[in-house]
Amino acid sequence: MQYGISNLSIVPMRNEASDKSEMVNQILFGEHFKVLQSQKKWSRIRLSHDSYEGWICNKQWVEISEEDYKQLDKEIPTISIDILDIINKDHHQPIVIGSILPFYKSGHALINNEMYKFDGLTTPGFVKKEKIVENSLMFLNSPYLWGGRSPLGVDCSGFSQIVYRLQGIDLPRDAYQQAKVGTTLSFVEESEPGDLAFFDNQEGIITHVGIILKDNHIIHASGKVRIDRMDQQGIFNSELGIHTHKLRLIKSIC
Repeated sequence: MQYGISNLSIVPMRNEASDKSEMVNQILFGEHFKVLQSQKKWSRIRLSHDSYEGWICNKQWVEISEEDYKQLDKEIPTISIDILDIINKDHHQPIVIGSILPFYKSGHALINNEMYKFDGLTTPGFVKKEKIVENSLMFLNSPYLWGGRSPLGVDCSGFSQIVYRLQGIDLPRDAYQQAKVGTTLSFVEESEPGDLAFFDNQEGIITHVGIILKDNHIIHASGKVRIDRMDQQGIFNSELGIHTHKLRLIKSIC
């Protein structure tokens, strides 16, 4: 078994082993994984933090030892919390919020015994519901991007996943998977800011998720990360004058 880690800022994960294939996810700096299958140019990998699988280009990751992989699995990850920051080895490299700093100590991360200097703000993750709301607002107006997990482009479940991860909570990658976590609430009125609301399509399949705010509002990624009103029916877009998403259920995660 091979093991790897991302030493680049944002690496696209694709559905198939092709540059033309759909991007289904992104790997951020410092995220580690198992290699399930190898080809000359591509590898199929499984991310450690959420077990999501897909194909990444072999030029966009570095191999790590099984020992390092297991040690990173045991560690509480140190996470960057500025929208955009710089990490430095031989040159400046941008990283986005939610990036992982492996083996972080005294302002340095470590990948394969190579030191990366980092002077930015970090968090080890801590469960505090009001911070979930605060962190979600940092993504406001980020463009929607299918498979995206950063302020430069994010989808609905990538948005909720990364915001919760900043609080030390690992959610699954997709909305329907996230809907299986936590405690179900019966009414919108029972929810608190920071809870998750899930929405389904005409076939009853959960396809959308957002983070509940106070005063019956929700922040979610739809075209961009935006704030709309929410009621027992779903999300109401005041610009369009219609409900755009049908409410399926509400979950309290923490």
